[in-house]
Amino acid sequence: MELSFIIVIVAIALVFDFTNGMHDSANSIATIVSTRVLSPRQAVIWAAFFNFIAFLVFGTAVAKTIGQGMVDISIVTPAVIFAGLLGTIAWNLATWYWGLPTSSSHALMGGYAGAAIVKAGFGAIIFSGWYKTLLFIFLAPAIGMFLSFFLEIVVAWFVFKKSPQVVDKWARVLQFVSSALYSLGHGGNDAQKTMGIITSLLVTGGLLQTFHVPLWVVLSAQAAIALGTLSGGWRIVKTMGQGITKLKPIDGFCANTAGATSIFLATHLGVPVSTTHVITGAISGAGSVRRLSAVRWGITLKIVWAWIFTIPAAALLAGGVYYVVELFI
Repeated sequence: MELSFIIVIVAIALVFDFTNGMHDSANSIATIVSTRVLSPRQAVIWAAFFNFIAFLVFGTAVAKTIGQGMVDISIVTPAVIFAGLLGTIAWNLATWYWGLPTSSSHALMGGYAGAAIVKAGFGAIIFSGWYKTLLFIFLAPAIGMFLSFFLEIVVAWFVFKKSPQVVDKWARVLQFVSSALYSLGHGGNDAQKTMGIITSLLVTGGLLQTFHVPLWVVLSAQAAIALGTLSGGWRIVKTMGQGITKLKPIDGFCANTAGATSIFLATHLGVPVSTTHVITGAISGAGSVRRLSAVRWGITLKIVWAWIFTIPAAALLAGGVYYVVELFI
């Protein structure tokens, strides 16, 4: 395979990473913007910074899971990765346009798998590598929801006799910290998925002999997701920030802290999770403490349906792209 084609695919992978940051910037900034702790411009700069420095905190376990733990790398070709990325980007852009906070992570996994299946059948899939990931589709947002619910109760107990002005002041300070932690977790988990794809490409293209993530790949992926975050995802901010439930600064602190904890756990275990799923669950948990009707479950259900369709939809798109690519190779 020509080096120029590999360079083009690396560029496309970084474009995907950029759209990931653009699509998921809402997850990082929705609560802190909606509670008016930061302006939208300030919030995206804050989130992008912590997105970028995440590589200083996390390793590359998630990259290894994506790159060699879910699809048999021996059958992967640059054309498979090319098709997988195009299918993923198409799904990301479509759901961004519709304002749906779907998972870029699951779109990437679906696209990668869909192209591989069209090339080599279901034997290309390493099913054992999918178990933890599929489990965390349900587990990660559940952890975020229940932890957020628990934090809301604990915090309410601590501030029971405090004046609303004092509570609001400290909640705003704490939301700075929790938002930074969430953005750190987002950058740590999501950027690694692009690292895994690019490293797989380098191995299959003969530019690496063993699967290890080069430093330039790490820095490129972190920079791309940070730049995507800087671009903002305003269509989705509205849905995430106030569409699910009305948030106060204390609610934003609980939701972001719960979401960050869930993502940190998954990243430590090397599981590629959806940061979108996690923060949706955490926001729902924070809102449901007041009363269940405080959460607009109809909007939440719409988001859940988008989650369900993401992997198969991205797989079909990528499979179709691979079929077309094969006609010209």
